[in-house]
Amino acid sequence: MQQGTLMRKVKSKSWKKQRYFKLQEDCMTIWYQSKRTGKTESAFSISDVETVREGHQSEVLQSVAEEFPPERCFTIVFYGRRGNLDLVAGSAEEAQCWVQGLRQLIEPRSLPLTSALVSRTWIRDWFQKADKNKDGRMNFKEVQRLLKMMNVDMNEDHALRLFQDADKSESGTLEGEEFVLFYKALTQREEVLSLFQEFSEDGKKLTLLELVDFLREEQLEDEGTEELAMELIDKYEPSETARARHVLSADGFLMYLCSLEGSIFNPQHRALWQDMSQPLCHYFISSSHNTYLIEDQIRGHSSIEGYIRALKRGCRCLEVDCWDGPNGEPMVYHGHTFTSKIPFREVVSTLGKYAFKVRHPSPGAGGRGWSSVGEDTCYAEGSWSCWPPAGQDPRGQGPWRCCVAESGSLSTTLQELKHKILLKGKKIGRLEDTLDGPGDEAHDVSDDDNGAEAEEERRRAKVRGTQHGSALQKDKETLAQALSDCVIYCKNVPFRGFQEARSHSRPSEISSLSEAKARKLIRDEGNEFVRHNAWQLTRIYPSGMRTDSSNYSPQEMWNVGCQIVALNFQTAGTEMDLCDGLFSQNGCCGYVLKPPFMRDEETLFNPSDPSSREGPGPITLTIQVISGQQLPKVANSKEGAIIDPLVRVEIYGVPADQAHQETKYIENNGFNPRWDETLQFQIQVPELALVRFVVEDYDKTSRNDFVGQFTLAFANIKPGYRHIHLLSKDGTSIPPSSLFVHIRITE
Repeated sequence: MQQGTLMRKVKSKSWKKQRYFKLQEDCMTIWYQSKRTGKTESAFSISDVETVREGHQSEVLQSVAEEFPPERCFTIVFYGRRGNLDLVAGSAEEAQCWVQGLRQLIEPRSLPLTSALVSRTWIRDWFQKADKNKDGRMNFKEVQRLLKMMNVDMNEDHALRLFQDADKSESGTLEGEEFVLFYKALTQREEVLSLFQEFSEDGKKLTLLELVDFLREEQLEDEGTEELAMELIDKYEPSETARARHVLSADGFLMYLCSLEGSIFNPQHRALWQDMSQPLCHYFISSSHNTYLIEDQIRGHSSIEGYIRALKRGCRCLEVDCWDGPNGEPMVYHGHTFTSKIPFREVVSTLGKYAFKVRHPSPGAGGRGWSSVGEDTCYAEGSWSCWPPAGQDPRGQGPWRCCVAESGSLSTTLQELKHKILLKGKKIGRLEDTLDGPGDEAHDVSDDDNGAEAEEERRRAKVRGTQHGSALQKDKETLAQALSDCVIYCKNVPFRGFQEARSHSRPSEISSLSEAKARKLIRDEGNEFVRHNAWQLTRIYPSGMRTDSSNYSPQEMWNVGCQIVALNFQTAGTEMDLCDGLFSQNGCCGYVLKPPFMRDEETLFNPSDPSSREGPGPITLTIQVISGQQLPKVANSKEGAIIDPLVRVEIYGVPADQAHQETKYIENNGFNPRWDETLQFQIQVPELALVRFVVEDYDKTSRNDFVGQFTLAFANIKPGYRHIHLLSKDGTSIPPSSLFVHIRITE
């Protein structure tokens, strides 16, 4: 159909407009226009699409479920914070045509992305943008306009020379492969070619032994280096002849450096690489605050999209605030505010679909994609009344199974909790009461208790028993027994001090602290806080004053071992960059093992005193910032404006390690800036350090504008010549934007 496919775009139960949708000939762009006016309303790129959902899998489509059958409905989900596009096709066949077609177009991004594939896509996108008259050819005036769009401020004579060299047909225009030649000349990487020639005897190729030398001397690959060199040649050398001779050309060398193996992020740490058999309190856990909100805390919109986005981002601890609704149906919203409400049943239905689908980064570009089924534990904080199913014993082998050691302490490991959903909430009585039946709480007097000490302990136990009885009666008056029985691992208890917790609390209990309370404890009792978190879970939540859904720094909470540091996932910024940076490792499963000195209940570590950490001394991190490639323009910048980029490297960790340094800015060059500057940092506690690379557009009269960033844990840094694939403010990839750096780590 020349006009495109006629479908309904649905925004609400009352807003349903007919629009024509059409995939452009480039198979990369979709536009749609009004049926009534014929005016093109919008267009989007296939590269903007994260996934396609079939049926009534959005709140909007659920609201029109009685009007339109699920087989005609589908939802296009975009990366970042852009809203979903809900559509209703004219028939089930038409819907399937679009769903399957879109999935085929976005599917290649789940495969390893070579630099060649990224470049081809990038070239095609730019050609479409610059070819104003859509004749498939580009004259020199259009090329000049393209250079401005691409952040390039180039001398006109030099640009004309590149244009004429690429115009093999001498037609005065570039088309097809001619434009590819022009683009390649434009993107010549002199710094990479110089490095290549340093190890190549003839300057044209790297022999197998020369490549091995480079991998050992510069990339610090010390195991199976010859086998790795063969693999890299087979994988990245574009010439069949060169592959057969076991040599690597300059093009193949560049493709390797831009690949997953050439990334700053250690590829071995992208998979599940940590010990997953430790107790739950030994892990940092990706956690969200008021997960249902996608805007502010007072009047913001509540949506199941908040849960979907958080879970796909690797979040393992969710918040479900449940309140009485009309006709006895529970609703989820921020109580005592004006936020919108969503039915509780929609929330649990969504969690059932997405709780164990985990995030996996797109290998080549360092961005986000999601696939496969995870095996991690999912936390839910709040009041859940529908699980376990009627008749199912919560103490058996169902979703709430856990085990208790003979001493009465919870010994369940993360590995044993796979595919389980744990509920955090209030509980009537003790965990043992749920497992063994109700009974009086009694102090377990050990065999070595004797004389006056034993008598004093029995007296204290009696007092605690009286207090416990009063609290138990209050709980019974306000909490249903069936709901109480669902709380196994995470009984919520008030925090009354570390000494009280050590004497009377259990590993199966958890306390929640405001960010202000946590900061005071960090300042006054840092070591006690670390010890406490070695055996019991602690949750930190944002101040009630953060009505705009802003975030506090999670780093200071991680410094004392707090496991559940809840953030507002809907708010982009440095805090969420740190969260994504920490949890992008270990298969993106949402669990990161704490360092050994934070898992020891008798540890002497205090983040305010780095010397209290047991282990090797401080290390030196040396970063040579060499160059940048195809950096994006600043959003909403003036037409023709070109950025003046600088790079800032920030270290987050214990107070002594907090630091930042930056390069000079490069004037009018966002396409291929060269800095060649060296930054150096001393890191006292590398096990807790995160490194954030930020690119900004320098402005001498106002605050610099954000261009891109990439954050990772220090433990995941791969030394050598590496590319850093930049992410947007929302955490989505922006290929092929990257930095080229040289990393050295010394003790």
